[in-house]
Amino acid sequence: MNEPPEPERLPAVVTIAALYGAGGSRIGPLVAEQLGVQFLDRAIPSSLATRAGLPERAVAEFDEKPQSRGQRLLAVLARASPPSGASGQVERVDLEERRLRAEVEDFLADASRSGGVMLGRGGAIVLAEVPGALHVHLGGDRKARVERVMEWQGVDRETAAHNVKVNDQARRDYVRSAYGVDGDNPQLYHLMVDATALGVDVCVDLIVAASESRVRQAATAAPR
Repeated sequence: MNEPPEPERLPAVVTIAALYGAGGSRIGPLVAEQLGVQFLDRAIPSSLATRAGLPERAVAEFDEKPQSRGQRLLAVLARASPPSGASGQVERVDLEERRLRAEVEDFLADASRSGGVMLGRGGAIVLAEVPGALHVHLGGDRKARVERVMEWQGVDRETAAHNVKVNDQARRDYVRSAYGVDGDNPQLYHLMVDATALGVDVCVDLIVAASESRVRQAATAAPR
């Protein structure tokens, strides 16, 4: 009697949205290492620049930076155009924004097929329908995150508090502007973790276990 075939194993796909000081840039690479997939954060700009036909620095600026929408877009356009270009024209700025966002989304979609851990860039929204993907939100008490930033960056409390405030707001503005949703909405995520209360190692273990469970569930539910 023939045994039923093993379900096809899907690649592990994890998106991480992290408040500033929650440790996303530390937790993400460790999760990727344990899952045996690539970590997609700073790897995105160089690959994306090639796809978009733009200077790498132009794409690198299209991220969740502590700038207003207009400042961010003008910075991108200034790096993608000759100095003599009319970088102040709103039409060109909006066109560049849409182009880059579409390229980011295409890149993430392609990467999802081979697996990866993706930090930021609205990954939970872009990859919401990917089978077996795990969407994670890393947060924590603001005071605790300020303390972490002081320790990790070697800055004073005032600077750390300013960085937390500005970067949190920039992240929220980016997601709302790009996708029209609240990036802190629990409905976007499978796992919401107080990263400051649990620490990096525990967060990594939780995310890895949850991802493996999601992959198993998706493989079992997939049609054969």
